[in-house]
Amino acid sequence: MFKLSAYTSLLFLVMIAVTVACTAGNAAGVAIPGPTVDAAKAAKSGEQTVVVAGGCFWGIQAVFQHVKGVKSATSGYSGGDAKTAQYEIVSTGETGHAESVKITYDPAQITYGELLQVFFSVAHDPTQLNRQGPDDGTQYRSVVFYANDEQKKIAEAYIAQLDKAKVFSGSIVTQVVPLKAFYPAEAYHQNYATLHPDQPYIVYNDAPKVAHLRQEFPELYTGK
Repeated sequence: MFKLSAYTSLLFLVMIAVTVACTAGNAAGVAIPGPTVDAAKAAKSGEQTVVVAGGCFWGIQAVFQHVKGVKSATSGYSGGDAKTAQYEIVSTGETGHAESVKITYDPAQITYGELLQVFFSVAHDPTQLNRQGPDDGTQYRSVVFYANDEQKKIAEAYIAQLDKAKVFSGSIVTQVVPLKAFYPAEAYHQNYATLHPDQPYIVYNDAPKVAHLRQEFPELYTGK
């Protein structure tokens, strides 16, 4: 994601207004069907996790922090080695890492498939290859990192379902790969959208995603 100086903010606002109009109008706010293959809601409260990637982790984290049943959402890195799990290195696009978010949720309140529905519909555009909006590079690729066979089955079946239904104008490019490790990002990246609501990048890229979550999934939206 961009770090703006006072001298580039105005130019950035003009450029990003055009870019985000396309991004927000495509995946962020697209009404898509729920998964036909999903896990049943648990009988008792507990904790499960899912790790996804789809562009700058600020926006993904912001979306899932407002989803009912999500206990926490942490920005971080997945796909590469521990020694390269640092923002400045990941930003080169040569580490194998993707900017990712680890979502800890209560399976008695929300299912894995419902989380994927939010991910594919309002959190990012799954048809953009190795980029997301203004951010370009393999570190911004779309990925579902599965932790077990059930997660893999549900994710692959859902992607096939959406592609068959031609929900998007292009094919879904989201990778479904095993989760090897998740490395939390630096402290200054955590809760970034909440702490910097007036930052131009957040205003034009991430705030609309949260607004679309509230619009498309009022039953799942929480204002916490």
